[in-house]
Amino acid sequence: MHMGVLKVQYRPDKVDEAISIYQDSVVPAMKQQPGFRSMHLVVDRASGVGMAIALWENEAAARAFETSGVLQADVAKFAAVSAAPPVREVYEVAVSA
Repeated sequence: MHMGVLKVQYRPDKVDEAISIYQDSVVPAMKQQPGFRSMHLVVDRASGVGMAIALWENEAAARAFETSGVLQADVAKFAAVSAAPPVREVYEVAVSA
Protein backbone atom coordinates (compact mmCIF):
# COMPACT_ATOMS: atom_id res chain seq x y z
CA MET A 1 0.00 0.00 0.00
CA HIS A 2 1.18 3.53 -0.76
CA MET A 3 0.17 6.97 0.43
CA GLY A 4 0.05 10.17 -1.57
CA VAL A 5 0.34 13.26 0.63
CA LEU A 6 -0.56 16.67 -0.73
CA LYS A 7 0.74 19.36 1.62
CA VAL A 8 -1.26 22.57 1.29
CA GLN A 9 -1.33 26.08 2.70
CA TYR A 10 -4.84 27.48 2.73
CA ARG A 11 -5.76 31.01 3.57
CA PRO A 12 -6.84 30.65 7.22
CA ASP A 13 -10.15 32.40 6.55
CA LYS A 14 -10.89 29.91 3.73
CA VAL A 15 -10.35 26.57 5.50
CA ASP A 16 -14.06 25.79 5.72
CA GLU A 17 -14.45 26.54 2.01
CA ALA A 18 -11.53 24.22 1.23
CA ILE A 19 -13.13 21.45 3.30
CA SER A 20 -16.38 21.87 1.36
CA ILE A 21 -14.53 21.59 -1.97
CA TYR A 22 -12.95 18.31 -0.80
CA GLN A 23 -16.25 16.86 0.36
CA ASP A 24 -18.34 17.95 -2.60
CA SER A 25 -15.92 17.63 -5.51
CA VAL A 26 -12.62 15.94 -4.76
CA VAL A 27 -13.81 12.90 -2.81
CA PRO A 28 -16.33 11.76 -5.46
CA ALA A 29 -13.67 12.11 -8.18
CA MET A 30 -11.08 10.24 -6.13
CA LYS A 31 -13.43 7.30 -5.59
CA GLN A 32 -13.41 6.78 -9.37
CA GLN A 33 -9.60 6.49 -9.62
CA PRO A 34 -8.05 3.04 -10.23
CA GLY A 35 -6.34 1.69 -7.12
CA PHE A 36 -7.82 4.31 -4.76
CA ARG A 37 -8.58 3.03 -1.25
CA SER A 38 -9.35 5.98 1.03
CA MET A 39 -8.72 9.66 1.61
CA HIS A 40 -8.29 11.89 4.64
CA LEU A 41 -8.02 15.66 4.90
CA VAL A 42 -6.36 16.99 8.04
CA VAL A 43 -6.12 20.70 8.81
CA ASP A 44 -4.78 23.13 11.35
CA ARG A 45 -7.45 25.82 11.18
CA ALA A 46 -5.35 28.45 12.94
CA SER A 47 -2.47 28.31 10.46
CA GLY A 48 -4.35 27.09 7.39
CA VAL A 49 -1.93 24.19 6.95
CA GLY A 50 -3.47 21.00 5.65
CA MET A 51 -2.60 17.60 4.26
CA ALA A 52 -4.73 15.56 1.89
CA ILE A 53 -3.75 11.96 2.40
CA ALA A 54 -4.85 9.32 -0.11
CA LEU A 55 -4.20 5.62 0.29
CA TRP A 56 -3.58 3.60 -2.86
CA GLU A 57 -3.37 -0.15 -3.50
CA ASN A 58 0.18 0.16 -4.81
CA GLU A 59 2.85 2.63 -5.92
CA ALA A 60 1.86 2.37 -9.58
CA ALA A 61 -1.67 3.60 -8.78
CA ALA A 62 -0.34 6.43 -6.60
CA ARG A 63 2.08 7.55 -9.32
CA ALA A 64 -0.48 7.18 -12.13
CA PHE A 65 -2.73 9.64 -10.33
CA GLU A 66 0.00 12.29 -10.65
CA THR A 67 -0.20 12.20 -14.46
CA SER A 68 -3.90 11.37 -14.90
CA GLY A 69 -4.98 15.00 -15.14
CA VAL A 70 -7.31 14.54 -12.16
CA LEU A 71 -4.72 15.84 -9.69
CA GLN A 72 -4.15 18.99 -11.73
CA ALA A 73 -7.90 19.57 -12.08
CA ASP A 74 -8.39 19.11 -8.33
CA VAL A 75 -5.55 21.51 -7.48
CA ALA A 76 -7.11 24.15 -9.74
CA LYS A 77 -10.34 23.98 -7.72
CA PHE A 78 -8.47 25.39 -4.73
CA ALA A 79 -6.86 28.43 -6.38
CA ALA A 80 -9.14 30.90 -4.58
CA VAL A 81 -8.57 29.37 -1.14
CA SER A 82 -4.85 28.54 -1.31
CA ALA A 83 -2.01 30.73 -0.09
CA ALA A 84 0.72 28.71 -1.87
CA PRO A 85 1.04 25.89 -4.41
CA PRO A 86 0.69 22.40 -2.92
CA VAL A 87 3.50 19.86 -2.70
CA ARG A 88 2.79 16.15 -3.35
CA GLU A 89 4.88 13.25 -2.11
CA VAL A 90 4.34 9.49 -2.26
CA TYR A 91 5.33 7.13 0.55
CA GLU A 92 5.22 3.39 1.12
CA VAL A 93 2.99 2.49 4.06
CA ALA A 94 5.41 0.39 6.10
CA VAL A 95 3.12 -0.23 9.11
CA SER A 96 -0.63 0.17 9.42
CA ALA A 97 -2.56 -0.82 12.52
